[in-house]
Amino acid sequence: MRLTRTSDLWWKNAVVYCLDVETYQDGDGDGTGDFAGLTQRIDHLVRLGVTCVWLMPFYPTRERDDGYDITDFYGVDPRLGTLGDFTEFVRTAHDRGIRVIADLVVNHTSEHHPWFQDARSARDSAHRDWYVWADEPPKDGPEGVVFPDAEDSLWEYDDATGQYYLHRFYKQQPDLNIANPRVRDEIARIMGFWTQLGLSGFRVDAVPFLLETDGQQDAGELPDPHEYLADLRAFLGRRSGEAVLLGEVNLPYDDTALFFGEPSSGRGDELTMCFDFIGMQQMYLSLARGEAAPLARSLRARPAAPRDAHWATFVRNHDELTLDKLSDAERAEVFAAFGPEKEMQLYDRGLRRRLPPMVGGDRRRLELAYSLLFTLPGTPVLFYGEEIAMGENLAAEGRQAVRTPMQWTADEHGGFSTADPAAFPNPVVDGAYGPGEVNVHDQSRDPDSFLARMRLLIERYRESPELAWGEFELLESGDPAVLAHLGSLPEGAVLAVHNFSGDKASGTLTPPGLGPDAELTDVFTGTAVRSGADGRLRIELEPYGYRWLRVVTERDDPDRAAA
Repeated sequence: MRLTRTSDLWWKNAVVYCLDVETYQDGDGDGTGDFAGLTQRIDHLVRLGVTCVWLMPFYPTRERDDGYDITDFYGVDPRLGTLGDFTEFVRTAHDRGIRVIADLVVNHTSEHHPWFQDARSARDSAHRDWYVWADEPPKDGPEGVVFPDAEDSLWEYDDATGQYYLHRFYKQQPDLNIANPRVRDEIARIMGFWTQLGLSGFRVDAVPFLLETDGQQDAGELPDPHEYLADLRAFLGRRSGEAVLLGEVNLPYDDTALFFGEPSSGRGDELTMCFDFIGMQQMYLSLARGEAAPLARSLRARPAAPRDAHWATFVRNHDELTLDKLSDAERAEVFAAFGPEKEMQLYDRGLRRRLPPMVGGDRRRLELAYSLLFTLPGTPVLFYGEEIAMGENLAAEGRQAVRTPMQWTADEHGGFSTADPAAFPNPVVDGAYGPGEVNVHDQSRDPDSFLARMRLLIERYRESPELAWGEFELLESGDPAVLAHLGSLPEGAVLAVHNFSGDKASGTLTPPGLGPDAELTDVFTGTAVRSGADGRLRIELEPYGYRWLRVVTERDDPDRAAA
C-alpha cells in the first residue's frame, strides 16, 4: 500500500514502547534513572524497531503514587533531569525516527500542588472550584474504590475548610473538577506546552474518571463529557496534525468504543486509540486453557474502530495485569495457571507478574504471546523489558514488582546504575530472571536469543502492512487449540495461525479467495505452502507453534508478474 498513507497515520502500524525514566538508565550515578541516561540508550530502541516511546510520568511529584501524584504539570522532576535534558532526549529520538508521547494525568493532582494548596486555604479561594467539594459525600456520587488495599472511600474530609473532596485514587490525589471551564483551558495549555517541546501526543490516564461528573450538584447542566474529549482532540490536531491521544479505557467493548467518538461519523473524533483490555484478558484465559475460543470470542465481539482510529494491543502494561473483566471462575483459572500464590496477586483482580515467570520461562509460550501481539489487529504496545523476557521482583510493593530497573548487563545491578542499590527506585530482579541470566548485552550478541526473535517479529510486522491496515477475518481452523486469522488488502494478504496447546496441532483452513494449488510463503523461513485441489490449506503446528504466511501475488513474485 502507499507509504504516504501509512506515514500520515503513523500510529496505525507503530511499535509503541512504554518506559519509566526513573527505572531505565541512571546517567549521573545517583541511583535514579534520568533523561541523560535514557538518551544514551536510544539506539537499543532503534535496533529493536521501536517507532514511538511512551514516557510514564516524569513531572515533579511527591512520589506517593510512583509519579502519578503531580505537583507541577509544566516541569521535569529534578531527580530525572531538566527541561533541557527532556528536549535533548526528544530531539535525539526524532533524529532516530522515533516519536515520543507522554502520560497525560489530569484527572487529579497531588495534594501538594499549588492549586490544591490554594483551594483548601478557604472556601472562597481562587482555585476552590478547580476541585470537587461536598458538605457530605453525595449518595448519587461515583462508586468503586480503585485501591481497596489503601482506601475505603472516595471522599476525604478536609479539616481546614470543613468539606469533603473527591479522590478517585489515593486521598493524596484530589480530583480536578473537569466541569470547570478554567480547568479545561488549563489542560489544553498543558497539552500545548508539551507538544511545543516535541511530543507527538499523549497516553491519557484513566479516561472514564477524567470525564466523570457524578455527584456534582450541577451535573445535569454540564456539557457532554464526550464533547469535551472531542474538543481536546480538535485542539491537539490544530497544534500538531500528527499528534495522538491513546486512551486508558477499561470498560466493556460497547462502552469503550464510545470514546473513539460519534459512531455515526465513522471517522473517530475523540481518542485516536483505545487499549483493548478485554482482548488482553481473554488472551490470558486462552493461554491458561490451551484453547483459542476465549480470544476468538473477544475478537468477534470487538467493535471495529472508526476509519482513522485504532485499537491498541498489549501483553501487559505498567500496572497490575488486570483480570477484572473475567468472571470469578475465569479469573480463578488464570490465577491458578499463572499466579497461584497470594503474593503474586493484587486487589483480588490482577497479577503483579511479568509473563516469563508466569510460563516458567517456556520460550515457546513467550513467542506465541508476542506473535499474537504483532499479528492481531491493533497497534502493539510493549512495556520495557519485555523484549528480553524480564521477570518481576515480588519483594517490591504492589505494582512496583514489575517496575524494576532495566537489565542492560550481567553485573549485579544490571548496568542500571553505579550507585548503592539502596538508592534505586525499586530493587533489581534476582534469581533466574536477574541480570546475570537476562540482559540486553548478552542477548544482543546471541542470534538465538529472545531479543533477536523480538527484533525479527517487529521487522516482519513492519513489513506486513496487511496486519495493521488490512481487513481482519477470523477463520475456522477445525482444531479448538488453533486460532487462524487473515489480514488482507487489495495488494495482498497475510495469514497467521497459532497453536495454544502444548501438543502438536493442525488447522484446516479455507481462506477466502484462495483457489486450488495457490501458493503461500512463510514470512520467517521463505518456505512455500500450497493449497489443495479444493483450495483448502492444512497447516501443521508444533506445540505452542505459530506461522505467518503471505499469500503470493504478482507483487511478491516478479516471474509471475512478467508472465
